Order: sequence, then C-alpha cells, then structure tokens
Amino acid sequence: MSENQKFSETPPPAAAASPGKSTANAPAKTPTKAPGAAKPASRKKPRARSRSRYTRAELHAIFARFHAANPEPQGELYYVNPYTLLVAVALSAQATDVGVNKATRPLFAKVDTPEKMVALGEEALRDAIKTIGLYRNKAKNVIALSQMLIERHGGEVPRDRAALEELPGVGRKTANVVLNIAFGEPTIAVDTHLFRLANRIGIAPGKTPLEVETTLEKVVPPEFLLHAHHWLILHGRYICKARKPLCERCLIADLCKSPENTTRNAGKQAKKTD
Repeated sequence: MSENQKFSETPPPAAAASPGKSTANAPAKTPTKAPGAAKPASRKKPRARSRSRYTRAELHAIFARFHAANPEPQGELYYVNPYTLLVAVALSAQATDVGVNKATRPLFAKVDTPEKMVALGEEALRDAIKTIGLYRNKAKNVIALSQMLIERHGGEVPRDRAALEELPGVGRKTANVVLNIAFGEPTIAVDTHLFRLANRIGIAPGKTPLEVETTLEKVVPPEFLLHAHHWLILHGRYICKARKPLCERCLIADLCKSPENTTRNAGKQAKKTD
C-alpha cells in the first residue's frame, strides 16, 4: 500500500458466506490501519545527488595549481595519429600504459592505418600484442573496429562520440580520450585513477564513472576543462596513490578535504597539542 492511499476508519461489513460453502480456504483480509497511525515508509529512497565538497573558489585554486605545475599535460600512451591513439586506448583496458607502449611502438612503426591493420590480420596482431592482458579478445576487436572504420568512415576516425562507441571494444572512456587528445574536445575520460581520486578527495563524488564525469563537467572551471582529466589522472597515479597517498608531496594538500589527508590531520593534531 502506497503512502498516498487513504485508510478507512471502519472496516467494511463482512460478506456473508454462501450456504454450504466453506470459508476455511478464503484469503485472509488485510487488517485495517488504525486512525492516526504512521504511514509506512517508502521502500525506495530518493537518489542522492553527487556534489563536490569544494566551493567555486576552491575548485579554481585547485586547477590553477595543476595548470601552473603542468600547463600542457600529455597522455602517456604512445601513438602516431588518431587511429593509433584509438587502438592504443582500446588495448589499454585492464593494462598499464607502459605495458601497452612496449607492444605498440614496434607495431605502429609498420601498422598505422585501418587498412594496414586488416591486412596484418588477427593472428599476427595477437602475436604482436600477446604481452598485453586479454590480448586475444582485444586483437579480435581491433581488427573488427578497423574494418568498420574502412566500411563506414572511409578509414578515418570519426569526431563523434556515438560513432566511436559503435566500434567494437570502444566504450565511453575510450571515446572521450580520443575526442580529447585527437580532436581537442573538452571531454572527461574517467579511468580507475580518476574515479578513485574524485571520490577520495570529494571533488566529484559518484557511484559510477558516468556520475563522476557528469559532475566534473559541471564543477571544473571552463578554462581548465580541456586538461582536467589529464591532471587528475596523473595526480591519482603518482601522488594520491591508492594504497598510500603522498600528501607530503601534494600541491593541493592544504585545500584537500579528504579524510585521508595526513598533512591536514597532522596540523589538527599539532593544534590540539598546543
């Protein structure tokens, strides 16, 4: 019974049983709600909105520091053109950039177009990327996406998220990386480092990568949006590490509102001692 249903103050009269008919198996009647009793709570809780813990001024200060320290951040995957970037990002799923680069540097020296990749073939590609995790399935996807690029896009990488996500093995994160790096679009690519960082420091809390991405698009100052995901990924990878954040080396430690901020916690403890 929903919260908006009204309860009768008096129960309806019981229906008389038909002669010769047993009422032993009749369904039990729902007890009537007493007047004035509290209504049952709704089972579904309203979904909480993701909010940044920081003010506009604090957010601007954070990204201004990232910009000052690294004005032109670069992704760490090796590529030579938009197509090889697409392939590299697709291969990097559940693998390190370093590991992918070791395999793709010699590969891209010979194979740098969809046509060349299809000509190479799936078996030879598997052999070229066998040091990368899930290489069999990734090789299959790379050949398939290359064929699709030839058939549908004239061998060119489309500058369109929907078209990119139609390609085999390409999800939203991969599409966002390509749009950002290859075409200069101010997209946010949420990888594991960025997702963890956004929730840990509270800059863009979210239960899913899409929630984090959407929140960041709203809170990052427009002038910093193009490079925002690079700064956050690099910060999460090298400073705000998963096991132990290096707060003593963090350039935003005094602004960071993470409960794990050892610099801030040490300051509070010193004040109590004084």
